Amino acid sequence: MIAVSEFVTLDGVFEAPGGEYHPDGKGGWTFSAFSPELGAYKQAEVEDADALLLGRVTYEHFASAWPQMSDDTGFADRMNGMPKHVVSTTLKEPLGWNATLSEDPATVSGNVLVLGSGELVHALLRRGLVGELRLQVFPVLLGSGRKLFRDGIGTGDLALADEKQFPNGVVALEYRAVG
Repeated sequence: MIAVSEFVTLDGVFEAPGGEYHPDGKGGWTFSAFSPELGAYKQAEVEDADALLLGRVTYEHFASAWPQMSDDTGFADRMNGMPKHVVSTTLKEPLGWNATLSEDPATVSGNVLVLGSGELVHALLRRGLVGELRLQVFPVLLGSGRKLFRDGIGTGDLALADEKQFPNGVVALEYRAVG
C-alpha cells in the first residue's frame, strides 16, 4: 500500500515546509508549529514503513541532508537505513543513500511511504495508486505557493480513518481510499 504523508497549510500549500525556496519568501512555515508530539507521530510513520518512495527533487534534497543527521530517537538512523525507491526520468543508477530507481511505483511492495515529492504525488493520485492520504494540517495561511491538490489529479472517495490534534494546533488527518 502506498501512503502519502504531507505537511500542508490550511489553504492547501505544501511547498517549502522546511525552509526550502518559496517564491514569496514564505518557506519554513512548519517551524513555528512543530512539536515533540508531531515529531513522535512522524517517527512512528517512518518506523511503520517498509520503504520510502520519492520523486527526484525530494530525493536529492533528502540525500544531501539526511546522511549527516543524527538524533537521540533513532529517526535519522531509520531514514538513512530504510530502502528508497526514486521515480525519475533524469537520474541514473547507481544512486546513493540506499536508493534505487523505480520505473513504476505500482510495483514497489510493502508499506510504502511518500514524503514531499509533489509531482510524484500528483501522478500517483491521477493513477489511483494512493491507498492512504495523511495530511498534517498546519494553522497557517500563506496565500500563495504550490497546492497539494490541483485540477486533474484524480477522483475518488476517501474515508476518514483517524485524526489527531496536537497541542500546537496542527491536526493530522488520515484518509483511506474507498473502493
